[in-house]
Amino acid sequence: MPYTDYISRDDAAALIPEEASKDIIQAVTEESVILKLGRRLANMARKQYRMPVLSLFPTAYFVDTAPEDKALKQTTDIEWDSVYINAEELAVIVPISDAVLEDVDYDIWAECKPQLVAAIGLAIDQAVLFGTNAPGTWPADILATAAAAGNTVVLGVGADVYADVWGVGGVISTIEADGYMHSGGVADITMRSRLRDLRDADGNLIYTRSAQDGTPYAVDGEPLLFPRNGSMDVTQAHMILGDWRQLVYSIRQDVTFKLFEEGIVQDAAGNIVYNLMQQDMVALRVTMRLGWQVPNPLNRLQANAVARYPFGALIP
Repeated sequence: MPYTDYISRDDAAALIPEEASKDIIQAVTEESVILKLGRRLANMARKQYRMPVLSLFPTAYFVDTAPEDKALKQTTDIEWDSVYINAEELAVIVPISDAVLEDVDYDIWAECKPQLVAAIGLAIDQAVLFGTNAPGTWPADILATAAAAGNTVVLGVGADVYADVWGVGGVISTIEADGYMHSGGVADITMRSRLRDLRDADGNLIYTRSAQDGTPYAVDGEPLLFPRNGSMDVTQAHMILGDWRQLVYSIRQDVTFKLFEEGIVQDAAGNIVYNLMQQDMVALRVTMRLGWQVPNPLNRLQANAVARYPFGALIP
């Protein structure tokens, strides 16, 4: 029927240009460890952001010196591939009865907003770290890609946690073998006690100076964060380390709040769950659009793109 026709994104795809990054990549921040540790690019002006990434190094040659006046200089090539950041939307709606709003003696929306921002931060972290509810246009999650690159170490495979993380064959060494230097990490909060209990052969504490002093949690001098937003799934990873400068993200639309006094809320089957006007309700809608990527450019130490990744993980 003509009443159901509309112009979809697919219909207008030819009219929606991609945004090209001018910078060639070569080599809800407090609530999200990903946004805190990753590198933020300029805000996206469109849904897709394209980054040229080096994929073939040039080669230099010594010029044959016999005879010098007839020596020929050789040519070389440089190649780039395109890597894309696709902005996807996070959203949630909070419906509440007018009667409840009238009866409470404090600003309920002021109480809700920080929790909603935290929920968005959690959703971002879980999607990027473990692929939980991640959009199909986003890249594979950090843990899965690190595993595919051979950058995971099972906790306990070494003599102790020190060997598993710092030692030869430890998590840090897998990252370094791929041509990257780790700049920090995230870990499940239970790793704090494992690190505090590290001792040398004589029983002396390694990670802490004494039981009374505070412990500056770091790995090889780089900060180690313990997110308390629930984003670290200890059944999948105890610790994730990496070169966080290689993780880039861009925001298409910052967190936006909008209050509705009329309208309906439907479930996935199309059933009306709430009718705001009929049921004397209001609803607060929160939205955000962003995308992320790990360009993973070619480097001199690891030419294999599948085996090269700037992150590694300590897994169960």
